[in-house]
Amino acid sequence: MAAIATLVALATPTGLAVAADKIVLAPFTVPSAESTPGAWRVVGVPGGKIPLTSFAMTELDGQRVLRVEATKSYGNLVHNLPLPTPGPGTRLSWRWRLDEGLPLADLSVKQGDDSPLKVCALFELPLDKLGLIERNLLRLARAASAEKLPSATLCYVWDSKLKADTLLPNAYTNRVRLIVVSGSDQPLRQWASHSRDLEADFRRAFGAESESLLPLLAILVGGDADNTGGHSLGYVNELRLDN
Repeated sequence: MAAIATLVALATPTGLAVAADKIVLAPFTVPSAESTPGAWRVVGVPGGKIPLTSFAMTELDGQRVLRVEATKSYGNLVHNLPLPTPGPGTRLSWRWRLDEGLPLADLSVKQGDDSPLKVCALFELPLDKLGLIERNLLRLARAASAEKLPSATLCYVWDSKLKADTLLPNAYTNRVRLIVVSGSDQPLRQWASHSRDLEADFRRAFGAESESLLPLLAILVGGDADNTGGHSLGYVNELRLDN
């Protein structure tokens, strides 16, 4: 059931940004009860069983940035994308900074499966590409959710123990693959910039299931500390798709 909860928490919301035939990410916004729903939406574990990670817009180093604070919590800020498959050479770029990490995190095991910062791309992989068990788990998750669930999710994560460029599966579900982009040599309280070739990274993570890049359902930013019971604080800025 934990694998199903992980998939449901990655649900893609409605809300979109369209510009001609390009995939466009809207600037960060954090919805509230008083605000009009925009392109970004906070998604957590169904039923409110786990507290939501806190997302807020704040001023830092003279810029308006997204603040991501996790306290024994889980949550994602998700941007739906209704457009077709990204073209060749599409890059996902962003800047982020971690001020407080999670010393007990260990992405290789369930009890340590927390990341203070992550940026993920959610793809639609045909079910017939999956094994029987994974196919049935995904069907169960989709039946339990009112949202469209991804069948392949690639997450770029910040991890203080693993080396940069480490690739590993999520501890709960093989439908999520992780690439460490800010690793053990990345200092805290300093901005780090990343620009990733989505097609190359997708092939590296999911190439055994699909040789070509798939339709992109959503982009999300998140942070979680529910498994380790810790606290983390980070910031994200200048997230964009160049296609």
